[in-house]
Amino acid sequence: MPYIIILLSILLAGFDQLIKYFVIENLKPVSSITVIPGLFSFTYVENRGAAFGMLSDARWIFILFTLIIIALIIFVLFKYRVRSKLFNISVILIVGGGIGNLIDRIFYGFVVDYLSVSFFPPVCNFADYCITVGAALMVIYLMFFSSRFNKDRNKDTENG
Repeated sequence: MPYIIILLSILLAGFDQLIKYFVIENLKPVSSITVIPGLFSFTYVENRGAAFGMLSDARWIFILFTLIIIALIIFVLFKYRVRSKLFNISVILIVGGGIGNLIDRIFYGFVVDYLSVSFFPPVCNFADYCITVGAALMVIYLMFFSSRFNKDRNKDTENG
């Protein structure tokens, strides 16, 4: 099962890169296209930092951090062989999104962002949303479905 999860993560990263290819080829020359006025647009941005452009030009730190996180997740995937669909989906999303943005940082020196919604100022991309949703699902899994976490919580309530 871990190999299937890794394969699906790679396919997700490939899909992200395909989208970014079309963004670079078609959106970069025009900069922005409004889809729903006042709500949603495609806007080409070269993000050289982390979330919201923080720590601009720390490319190698982000590459190293991403590689470490992906390696840790894959280690956990093989060591513990968690059978939860929720856990596996969260891993696919986090690793796939991480690989997608990692490819950008390695080959371009920045992450290609293009999704702009009026109620959330930073421009993001498909990989960013995969990582965000995957992280949220991982938190839900750890808090409510992981037997390790629930055992620790039950011990705390028994002792407290």
